[in-house]
Parts: sequence; C-alpha cells; structure tokens
Amino acid sequence: MSAALKRNLISVEDYLTGELLSPIKHEYLGGVVHAMAGARIGHNRIKGNTFGSLFVRLRGKRCQPFDSNTKIRINYHGQNRFYYPDVSMICRSNPPDELFQDEPVAIVEVLSKTTRRTDLSEKKDAYLTIPSLQVYVLIEQESPLAVAFRRTGSGFVREVYDGLDAVIALPEIDAELALAEVYEGVEFVPEPDEEE
Repeated sequence: MSAALKRNLISVEDYLTGELLSPIKHEYLGGVVHAMAGARIGHNRIKGNTFGSLFVRLRGKRCQPFDSNTKIRINYHGQNRFYYPDVSMICRSNPPDELFQDEPVAIVEVLSKTTRRTDLSEKKDAYLTIPSLQVYVLIEQESPLAVAFRRTGSGFVREVYDGLDAVIALPEIDAELALAEVYEGVEFVPEPDEEE
C-alpha cells in the first residue's frame, strides 16, 4: 500500500465518531468509507415487513431483531469492516453503549439492482466468516423469492424459497419467516436501471 493511501485511511475510532454525527450512513472497509444510498419504497416495505414479522415472533425471547441502523463489525482477512444489514438477529448482544454488534446469528439483505453484486459477493463472503452467523438470507424485490445460506457441519448450503406460500424456518433463533408476510403490500414491478 502506498504511503499516500495509508495517510488517507480513516481509523475505526474516527469512523465510529463520524457516524454518530453524520446525517447519512456509511459502511467501512479497512479504512475506506462508503456512503450508503437511500432505497425505494418497495425495498423499505420488504425490509420493514421482515423486521416487524421477526420482532413479533421474537418478543420476549433471547434473540432479538435489529434494523438497518445497527452496524455489524466483522474482521475479514485482518481488516475491520462495518456493514449495515437490512435486518440482523442477535442472541448475544454487545453492551448497550456500543455502536455496533459483533455476533449476529442471522442476517437479512433485500436485494436491489444496485446492491445485488455487493450483497452476493463482497458482503456474503465477509458475513459467512462471522463465527456466530448461522444463516444469511437474501430477499428479492421483483418476485416472491428468497435464498438462504445456512451453516451446516460441512459449510454453508444454499436454500431457495419460492412463492408467497414459502416459509423460511429459522430454528437458529426459534422463529420462522413467511414470505407472505415479507411481501405484504408489495407491488412486484421491475426496478428501473437507474441507481437507487
């Protein structure tokens, strides 16, 4: 790494302090900060429905859902990263004064044209290295379809849930996620090619 690039990297402490003051969220990849774009109504409805469904099912239980304002810290190949997943489920929380969580058991991302590549590659690769993570769920916007990567004794396996009758079993957190609830009120229309 060049000396110029090293000087331009932001420390974790400066990043976390800046996030407290910033009107927009940023993800952090080893010293490089990326602003997050806003999302369309369909994306936000799916994300809200997912959080709401899990909140109801997990009320009073050990595991709790967190929304997209909660950062997840990952050490990926010796590099600190902070991502804001759409929904995360935490069974062993960091202390209440922390600005992030370290041990998600499940993570949900809603796919869009602008996030698909990152969610299916960079984020997936990083998320699947988290020792506590048991399942990573990707939810489509344009049709009732979800793909889960679930930890097994021989690594992560891919599961496909297709149609509004599908239900994703989440025994890892003692819950389930019905696609009929995830897509409640959602109109399936193709996303435009422009950025979100």
